[in-house]
Amino acid sequence: MKPDDLKELAGLLRQRLATIGDTELRERDPGRQLALLREVSEAIESFHRRHREGMPARLNHFLGNCSFDKALAWTDEALPDGEAD
Repeated sequence: MKPDDLKELAGLLRQRLATIGDTELRERDPGRQLALLREVSEAIESFHRRHREGMPARLNHFLGNCSFDKALAWTDEALPDGEAD
């Protein structure tokens, strides 16, 4: 996979974590938070489908099993220094 693909995936995974961690949104509008979480989860699944063939086996395993924290850690390690954020 290309670094730009990994950066895209890392961004989606971070967006998912930010959505989950948005306690203000959860208190104010839990339905909206759920909708945003659904959207980003679908985007991650779509990314996985599009890139599955060229994806390293371990990353494919993490995404296939919805181990998104592990996928983010793997992606951060795979990106060159300074490109993980």
